Amino acid sequence: MASLAFAASLAATNKLRCQVPPLNGVVRSNLVEPMKFKDNGKPWVPNLSCEQATLPSFLTSSPLDRNALNKNETRLRIFSGTANPALSQEIACYMGLELGKINIKRFADGEIYVQLQESVRGCDVYLVQPTCPPANENLMELLVMIDACRRASAKNITAVIPYFGYARADRKTQGRESIAAKLVANLITEAGADRVLACDLHSGQSIGYFDIPVDHVHGQPVILDYLASKTICSDDLVVVSPDVGGVARARAFAKKLSDAPLAIVDKRRHGHNVAEVMNLIGDVKGKVAVMVDDMIDTAGTIAKGAALLHQEGAREVYACSTHAVFSPPAIERLSSGLFQEVIITNTIPVSERNYFPQLTILSVANLLGETIWRVHDDCSGGFEHFSSLGID
Repeated sequence: MASLAFAASLAATNKLRCQVPPLNGVVRSNLVEPMKFKDNGKPWVPNLSCEQATLPSFLTSSPLDRNALNKNETRLRIFSGTANPALSQEIACYMGLELGKINIKRFADGEIYVQLQESVRGCDVYLVQPTCPPANENLMELLVMIDACRRASAKNITAVIPYFGYARADRKTQGRESIAAKLVANLITEAGADRVLACDLHSGQSIGYFDIPVDHVHGQPVILDYLASKTICSDDLVVVSPDVGGVARARAFAKKLSDAPLAIVDKRRHGHNVAEVMNLIGDVKGKVAVMVDDMIDTAGTIAKGAALLHQEGAREVYACSTHAVFSPPAIERLSSGLFQEVIITNTIPVSERNYFPQLTILSVANLLGETIWRVHDDCSGGFEHFSSLGID
């Protein structure tokens, strides 16, 4: 009886053997019958017509509705770290997307935990996370986010870094110094990033530290648009570089401001975050001076430069910078009355307790959002409204 039951079960199983879908009117079956050999010794596989084939129900059911699967599918995902969620939300709003769901928390000992709350398999993923203060915390969080996306089978991972920390350590000025900018670039690459999108790197050579493509966008066009809206006569403008290293940036900025004249503050630095102004190259008497820099940290350089400009007869002094690091005592120096206006962008979040009357914060969300779209669509980044200043 047991043998008869086994034979019946085997016969039923043979009828339900898995078949591949029809191909050119013929279905190739799995070997239900014993294998037969031709004269040359090769096995002969019987072919069954479509009418004879018996397919499992999961293969004969109606095809999947691709439109239903892809109705919300753009293959582009944007996730935000905890460093600057407001900027990330603005970027997503400009692009008409929603921020991806992600869980980021810290254990009691400070370790960072990251879990994506939605699938990114095969997607083009953009992680928005500036490495602003606390720099080490935010950098490590970015690395863990990249690793989570890589292990979730994302097709491409782009680290959107509005402010790239450690960029000032980009060369050896003394013996036995580290080049931390290169080290951080290696960490981001090894974590699994396929591309980096950075805004106003401290120096152009930092692009070469990455072994992956880098899209370097400039925040100055946003500031230029704002200055163009102000009623300042072009004949009264003079663009000032706070140091010799920023001459190329200031020259490009001056060219965009109706080819305004250029002045340079010569300084001597005796230590980190310590600067002493020595001389001014150029004429600023009776002019509206616009000081241009990539970042304001303790504001020592730009404050001493502004004091010198006032001594040389400048009528008004404006400070323009992309990255507002604002380490103490920056707020006291910037709000001391030396500046008519301090114009910055939101690449780094500024807490409300650090607001002061002369402060103006501009958003780079549209700039970064448009760049992300163009990178995703494999388009050129040289669009007119946010054109590069040509200092790369």
